[in-house]
Amino acid sequence: MNITPIVTGPFQQNCYLVWKVPAQTLVVDPGHDADRILSDLEENGAGVSAYVCTHGHADHITALAELHAQHPAPVAMHSLDRSWAFGPHNRIEPYYSVPTPPETERWLALETQRDWTIGDLHFQCIETPGHSPGSCCLYFPGDDILISGDTLFRGSCGRTDLPGGNPTQLKDSLNRLKQLPDTTRVFPGHGPDTTIGIERLTNFYMQ
Repeated sequence: MNITPIVTGPFQQNCYLVWKVPAQTLVVDPGHDADRILSDLEENGAGVSAYVCTHGHADHITALAELHAQHPAPVAMHSLDRSWAFGPHNRIEPYYSVPTPPETERWLALETQRDWTIGDLHFQCIETPGHSPGSCCLYFPGDDILISGDTLFRGSCGRTDLPGGNPTQLKDSLNRLKQLPDTTRVFPGHGPDTTIGIERLTNFYMQ
């Protein structure tokens, strides 16, 4: 499996292109800089099999509508976050205005099943509320890779002081991630990658 991080926007958010064959690429968290993401897709000769959003905050979904207009595909997001992600409260002024929803009827609710196969990629949806009500992590067991969104960062974790945040839920979610193998490579929503083993040993919030 191939995974390409693309750092986007004023908050340096990580969008990920995930693929085994370029024609069936997953685009995870298209946060900003749609032109740059499109350029990387086209450079790889990629087709989009789906867009997957780990959560609904504006810095993770602002480029979604523009990308979808160029490469239509199903959009997956937890229903609890989809309910507000394109509404008036999801703005981070002056950096992000309210995201435009994609013109699609092909919505996939991540919470409806644990195991997903999209194109030639298989992943498990791990519900990890706390940073937002519908935060999810994507675990690719065959490759021992976790895309953690804003639940877990290298040396830190997601904030809980935004609307819908819940520190008790986040603590439970981090404990859930601790059950993954220490070798699991973690690709977070911001910052550099890490492993579950490193975070279990060094991350205060995983103690």
